[in-house]
Amino acid sequence: MEWNYYNTFITVARDCPAEKGMTPPDKKSGKTKPGIEFELVADHPYAYTQEELLFEVHIRHKEIPEEELEARGTRMKDEFYQKPMPCLRASMLPKKYGWGIHFNAEGKMALIPVDSPEYHRFVNGEYEDVRIVPAMSNSKAK
Repeated sequence: MEWNYYNTFITVARDCPAEKGMTPPDKKSGKTKPGIEFELVADHPYAYTQEELLFEVHIRHKEIPEEELEARGTRMKDEFYQKPMPCLRASMLPKKYGWGIHFNAEGKMALIPVDSPEYHRFVNGEYEDVRIVPAMSNSKAK
């Protein structure tokens, strides 16, 4: 199953409350999923595909030890991808925290803050061959 986007830009949700790209806060108990997503992609732009990011976030969020990963090998990844899961259009990064997500021709992603000139170049169609898709809304349209 193919889960990656290519030459695609996910805009922030139409009802995203953030006016600029914001770092998701941690909880007292540790990092949240959006916090882990943000940390990985912000620190390593164009290093992860959506599939790779979703799996890495899962490992870190569940705090799966390295020994278990090594012991289960590809079986763990296969089991992970068998379960239905939302794509990054449903991530809190574009829904709540003001981040557009650009996927290049190789499917690798980077975060683009909603308040940046680059974000507006994507939205205005200044990059040819980049498909624009909106993040999912936080609430149903009324």
